[in-house]
Amino acid sequence: MKKFLLATSMLIATAFGADAKTINILMEGVPDTRYVQEMLPEFKEKTGIDVQLEVVNYAEMHTKLVPQLVSPEGSYDVLIVDFYWVGEFIKAGWLQPLDERIAADGIDTNRYIPSIMNLTGKVDGVTYMLPFYNYAMGLTYRTDLLADPKHQEAFKAKYGRDLKVPTEWQEYLDQVKYFTEDAGIEGFKGVVNQGLRPDPIAMEWSNYLFARGGRYYDPETWQPTLATPEGIQALVDYRDNIQKYGPIGAANFSFDDAFNVAAQGKAYSYLTFNMFRPVYDDPASSQVVGKMEITPVPGGSLNGSWGWAIPTSSPDADAAWEFIKFIESPEIAKKRAALGGAATQAAIFDDPDLIAKYSYYPQLKQLLQTSHNFPVFTYTPQFVEVLGRELSLAVTDGKDPKEALETVDREFAEMLRKDGKLQ
Repeated sequence: MKKFLLATSMLIATAFGADAKTINILMEGVPDTRYVQEMLPEFKEKTGIDVQLEVVNYAEMHTKLVPQLVSPEGSYDVLIVDFYWVGEFIKAGWLQPLDERIAADGIDTNRYIPSIMNLTGKVDGVTYMLPFYNYAMGLTYRTDLLADPKHQEAFKAKYGRDLKVPTEWQEYLDQVKYFTEDAGIEGFKGVVNQGLRPDPIAMEWSNYLFARGGRYYDPETWQPTLATPEGIQALVDYRDNIQKYGPIGAANFSFDDAFNVAAQGKAYSYLTFNMFRPVYDDPASSQVVGKMEITPVPGGSLNGSWGWAIPTSSPDADAAWEFIKFIESPEIAKKRAALGGAATQAAIFDDPDLIAKYSYYPQLKQLLQTSHNFPVFTYTPQFVEVLGRELSLAVTDGKDPKEALETVDREFAEMLRKDGKLQ
């Protein structure tokens, strides 16, 4: 028996290496992190490599990462990189190129939705990341209220159009006003917003900008273009939705605060990250199970995603790559999606099994394919601070929207000149 146990231990050591390996990853406390955790026993069984996840809130991540990234050898083997940080991390030389590893193992990066691969995948033709999960935003709304004959009749009488899933921006704004003023539901609002600065308001308002046909900058020259009629009207729309048609306190709501209002059945709509869509159907978190759906924002939603990367300071880059290959394999990506993960691979949205479970997948695929990217450059985090500050001043402190956006354009241009993108 002792000889058998010794032989078995030797086989394990040969298969997994003489020394057991452990890799460390810092991750954000979001649902997709939980789905990764559920895959770790299978990874350990296949490779013998342990994975230690350090889970923190978003606000702590950048602060914890930077000291590790500037060190010759840090503590983290694998990184998850928010699109905010891509420009900064690449320019600083903190991420290892992955193209040679991808070619050696025959990884087909065309399986990712192009808009997401462009955001957290390739930079200037070099692959530094494989997309992890998307957090593109979409419009969530109450399907039961749209289908109610009483509301259909009253809305058409007032606005001269059918009450349906909105495909035009003004149509949606009319619905917000109607459900606040005319629905006859006590304490009910047409919208709830995530107005907290800097990140929540900056991300949500971007959708208002795109819906009005505005853009952050000229794609050929990088000249900022926010203080335009489209941008100004988008800020007026956002201010009105918070001040006139939303719950008290929404100007200071983060995404979880706003989601709770919608999930408690106190608002007709919430423009939010698509990863919240399955949470609406969780009875433990929602009182509107089966009553909320998601659709692209008219004019295109804001794109958003995280990517897997190997830092140049990784203690074990080879083991890190084994993990990334595993967690992004089509089989494991499907398993994560089945749990509710926010997928990035195109085939997942066409999978019959997953569509049977998540009927909104076709809308979600359209949302991702038509989404717009936020400005990605070395100073994206600093730009978000400026944008969030000025948007908040316009929404809560009475600053003129045109003046607020002129300030953003001016400071945005200074950052772009510093980065060498604007002459």
